[in-house]
Amino acid sequence: MSANRVTTRTGPGEPGDVRTPLRGRDAELAFVEARLDALDRGEGGIVRVEGPAGIGRSRILAEAAAIARRRGTRVFEGAADPGEHVVPLGPFLGGVLAAQGPLTEVVRLRDLATTPGRRFWLLQELGDRLREAARKGPLLVVLDDLQWCDDLTLLTFRTLAAGLSAHAILWLVAVRGGSVPSGVRTTLDRIRQAGARELALGALDDRAAARIAEDVLGAAPGPDVLRLARRAEGVPQLLLELLVPLREDGTVTVRDGAAGFAAGPPAPRELPSVVRRLGRLSDEARELVRTAAGTGGPVTVGRLAALLGRSPAALVPAVQESLDADLLAEAGDRLAFRHDLIREAVAAGLPRPPRAAGPPRTGAAPAEEPPGPPAGPPPPDAAEAGRLRAEAAELAPTAPGPAAERGLRALELTPADAPERPRIVAETIPPLWQTGRAARARELGTATLAAGGLGPEDEALVRLALARLAAPFDFSEAVRQARTGAALPGTSATTRGRLLATLAVGLSMSGEHAAAERAAEEAWETAAAAGDRAAEATLTTVRSAVAFHRMDLTEAFRQAERSAALADALGVSTSLWVPEALWHALLSNTTGRTAEALAVADEGIRAAGEQGRTAAARMWRMTRTRVLLETGRLADARADAEAAAPEPGDPGPGNLADVTLRYVMLRVALHTGDRPAAEAYAAEARRMRDDPAPVVRHFGTWMLALKADHEGRPDLAMAVLDGVMTGPAEDRPAYAGLIDPADAPVLVRMALRAGRPERAAGAVALAERRAELNPGLAFLAATAAHARGLLDNDLAPLVRAVRLYEDCPRVLARASALEDAGRKLAATRRAEAVPYFETALALYARSGAERDAARVHRRLRAAGVRRRPAAAGRSDAWPELTAAELRVTRSAARGLTNRQVAELLSLSPHTVGSHLRRAFTKLDVTSRAGLTRLVEQRDSGE
Repeated sequence: MSANRVTTRTGPGEPGDVRTPLRGRDAELAFVEARLDALDRGEGGIVRVEGPAGIGRSRILAEAAAIARRRGTRVFEGAADPGEHVVPLGPFLGGVLAAQGPLTEVVRLRDLATTPGRRFWLLQELGDRLREAARKGPLLVVLDDLQWCDDLTLLTFRTLAAGLSAHAILWLVAVRGGSVPSGVRTTLDRIRQAGARELALGALDDRAAARIAEDVLGAAPGPDVLRLARRAEGVPQLLLELLVPLREDGTVTVRDGAAGFAAGPPAPRELPSVVRRLGRLSDEARELVRTAAGTGGPVTVGRLAALLGRSPAALVPAVQESLDADLLAEAGDRLAFRHDLIREAVAAGLPRPPRAAGPPRTGAAPAEEPPGPPAGPPPPDAAEAGRLRAEAAELAPTAPGPAAERGLRALELTPADAPERPRIVAETIPPLWQTGRAARARELGTATLAAGGLGPEDEALVRLALARLAAPFDFSEAVRQARTGAALPGTSATTRGRLLATLAVGLSMSGEHAAAERAAEEAWETAAAAGDRAAEATLTTVRSAVAFHRMDLTEAFRQAERSAALADALGVSTSLWVPEALWHALLSNTTGRTAEALAVADEGIRAAGEQGRTAAARMWRMTRTRVLLETGRLADARADAEAAAPEPGDPGPGNLADVTLRYVMLRVALHTGDRPAAEAYAAEARRMRDDPAPVVRHFGTWMLALKADHEGRPDLAMAVLDGVMTGPAEDRPAYAGLIDPADAPVLVRMALRAGRPERAAGAVALAERRAELNPGLAFLAATAAHARGLLDNDLAPLVRAVRLYEDCPRVLARASALEDAGRKLAATRRAEAVPYFETALALYARSGAERDAARVHRRLRAAGVRRRPAAAGRSDAWPELTAAELRVTRSAARGLTNRQVAELLSLSPHTVGSHLRRAFTKLDVTSRAGLTRLVEQRDSGE
């Protein structure tokens, strides 16, 4: 008998590669053995394995499948996944049918599943196929996590399981106990009526827990370890997640054969299973669960509603979602955590509470007004609005979502003509756009300005908030709002200083370097007089950008590091930009310190995600696309760009997206030969050339020049670039129209082909000047040598560039230098050119730069090397997938979730999801189960 093994999971709660023996389940395994004995006698049936999260349902199913295989029984396994979009009948197609015929048959059945009016025929055909399989011998069908199955899978399961009860087919299904969707409840009722047997999994006893502790720690647990183990209350997943990290980090020591703690019981920490469940929740439900953890015990919905600034009715969906996720449970009229360890794990992942005391810090200073005469007690609504406003200010540094909700609620309680209303609007705009509600924030601010009647200070504060909001979306709008606000008479020194600082950084982002420097000088004086450290952090970033424009990179780094340190010390909510470290990552990448840039970006994405700062997370992902492009991870760059794509409701054209992900997507399209994508992003580039912001125009121009050169029209490329260099000298790009130092050789090559040697010489002079001013950066020396070698048609500087690039992670730049050196050698010393070409080909292939790899392959053929061209970055066994897609596919086939794959490969979960969607389409599979089987077949050489 053959076995169709689809899933390769570790047992629930077994972190990493830890695999312990199954303990405390002798009675359950005896029950399974008895049912398999009956199956061998030709008796089918249904067994439902039920229990709470982490109790070991999946482990029992895996053990049952292993026992069946040892008996020679055919086994089909399928599982639903809450983290993926499950196609109709996905678990069935993957777990039951894929081994029954060609993949085209599976696709045909999937199409039947999605065609109205054809489901009767689908059930008929599935039933026929299972009957045929059962005639060849007993069959075990395993279906895990029934609670996450789609409706069609549930219908198919209950219909076929009941209808085929007379055949030698044993259905072994697992479902989470407690609250389940109505369709799942209906299915459970139907199979119970059909005679399904139930196997309920309870908590492990202390003896089993002690044996598991000994398995993990390698020694019998001492009293203190046993006390900790008992806190898991017999839930094996929690027990393992408590113990495994202690073994790995050295917290546990073994003395006299007993395992104990060297320095007392460990502090609570995050648990992987809890992190996964939190990650599957909506933002609203996640916020509710974290708020409940912060209360320290059972809490009423009314109390949660008050803490979150919502009505109890509005929390109903989030409450139900947290109950369904087995994180919370109902305890009378209160909500309590399903397990105390779950509450501690959630609390351990919360940001540190904000520093207490002091007046509310909202990023907008209060007006400097003299105190008025004593007033009586405020009206009830005004008092409540004041309380909400104070809570919002306290929450803003670490929890912008609840802060925004409190601000909105305060506005609901504040009359339109109330004098404090504009201040509340100004305070509410930042947390709104930080949590992904930029359109709502902008609407709030513009409506307030349009209503008129504002005093200078109030108008200035609203314009400051709108300028901060506009920074990622519309550079010119950010400048306009800040400039208008700074020009208002009678504003406080702090507010004017912050407006000038925001104006300076907006001008810098826009590419108006000289104006940015002038605004920064004025802002420094105002900020210093007010003692405003937040404005100082922003202005230090501007100083860094000015130094970068002047090609003094040592000073640029010094100022960037100082700016990031200031912003970090103040807390991101007080920053007038988002956040200063973002500039540090871009600067590191542009100067060849790519690994540092990637680490900073990864940390930024993590921190922004923890605090629910959607806007900052998107900005970090956009920045990360640039880094991934330059390191030659083209598929990852494309996936990150897709994940961070602008949304329809964004206020403005998305200027930050213009200079990051849209630029990256065009470059990826050119390197991979994706003509439709190149055309689409060239259209974006034409729009960008008309943008008011000079930097956006420069990016659009360079993108169009690259595309023209790609199409064999270097003369057109140079004509496009000439337009950039006719603007004011003070605002021209630092590198003669280029985006990155590595573009210097590209421009030289382009200019020489177009018959413009003077432009090529100008680019070389700038590259050499930049390298001379910054002798400690080998990457800059490499780009200068590369450009010089092309201009002079001289092998020596080309070879020097190749050597300098060896210690730099700029894969595509290094491959280009190797190709140019090989091209020079091939004219007279063909044999010596071959190693250069072969190394360049390997680098291009590893990057997924298919068009570049094909070009180098042609050069190798011209040099007399005959070989079959391999698809760039592809394995012979996986011609459909890029190297990045294959890495993600193989990791997912091991049973890892998207988040686990992301952690393993240092990607974002969005990137992993994008790679998997492409892989599923290219491989024509419909589920992870089918993907796992395909990986096993191909990687084993079948």
